[in-house]
Amino acid sequence: MRICASSSPGEIRLAVTSNGVMQDFALWRPDMPDGVGDIYRAAVSAHVPALGGTFVTLPGQEQAGFLPDSEGLGPLTQGQTILVSVTRSAQGGKGVRLGARNLPPDLPGGAAPQLLRRGPTPLDRLARQYPDAPIVIDDAAVATLLPAPLHPRLTRVNSAFDSDLRAQADGLEDPVISLPGGMSASITPTPALVAIDMDGGATSMDRRPKQTAQFAANRDALPDLLRQLRLRNLSGAIIVDVAGLAVRKRRALGEVIETLLKDDPLRPRFLGFTALGLAEIVRPRVHPPLHELLQSREGRLIHALRGQMQAHRGMPPTGQPVRLACGYGIMTLLQDHPGWMEDFTRLTGRTLQPVADQTLPANGWRFEP
Repeated sequence: MRICASSSPGEIRLAVTSNGVMQDFALWRPDMPDGVGDIYRAAVSAHVPALGGTFVTLPGQEQAGFLPDSEGLGPLTQGQTILVSVTRSAQGGKGVRLGARNLPPDLPGGAAPQLLRRGPTPLDRLARQYPDAPIVIDDAAVATLLPAPLHPRLTRVNSAFDSDLRAQADGLEDPVISLPGGMSASITPTPALVAIDMDGGATSMDRRPKQTAQFAANRDALPDLLRQLRLRNLSGAIIVDVAGLAVRKRRALGEVIETLLKDDPLRPRFLGFTALGLAEIVRPRVHPPLHELLQSREGRLIHALRGQMQAHRGMPPTGQPVRLACGYGIMTLLQDHPGWMEDFTRLTGRTLQPVADQTLPANGWRFEP
């Protein structure tokens, strides 16, 4: 078991591997933390009895956080300052969820609203979850972002992701996944739930009775499928349509699903099968799902910068910058995150030169020859 940290401009891809198979995955964007675990002294904005909670203004944040009444702080008045922690990141168009329990006793004193303590980074979380795993990095700058107790676990290599691990990580961007026994599954996130459709594929070649063959194929494919929930951080309501089984036969897969979900640290729950034979799973929402991070404006640009980094890495220096024509939205984004350009130069030896281009849409860009 080891934790691999592959650096690219604006992002560090983290993978936990065992015998070459990815067991966990996370994206770490050091200058864009999701805020989970952050602790604030913050001001009450408004109590909304109909929603069962209170909106709280967090210093430096665009959206107010929501504190449920169940956190037990009692009646709150507008303008009152309280101590809260972020328990769920902003995602799916909704703001952060807050909590007020189990706060550490050693927080700084004072009365003014402010961020008191940052939550753990994705690498901090994985390092705690896998305390005996060495941490492999390919960029010395990563060490400066880690607490000193983790430094003895670090090993630096030329590339933290080999070609196979890179392919596994890139495959997480594909909504269609290959499963054992010729099976496949397509994953479709929606605002309300995540729908997963399994397909039997090559099971039609099995000589056993159809229902026996389909049951075995689904059973053998489920470990890989449910591992994808964790790798992609699919959360909330999840429904799975297994392949080719009669509804009454599907219920026999329930014990398999329950057993596999026990390994997930978020403790998802299997709720059973619907009348239509769809498996229902609820996985807690804490951090943003992978597809949301990848499909955001920031995620698409970071992906493009990683591609350029891989194209230029190891090439002889030419002294010529890599020119990036930008719409005004992308130009503003790069100005707000100057570290991305610094990362590009450090990792490639080439300067990234953004150039405003009024012919491009606001969030458009192109790399120039």
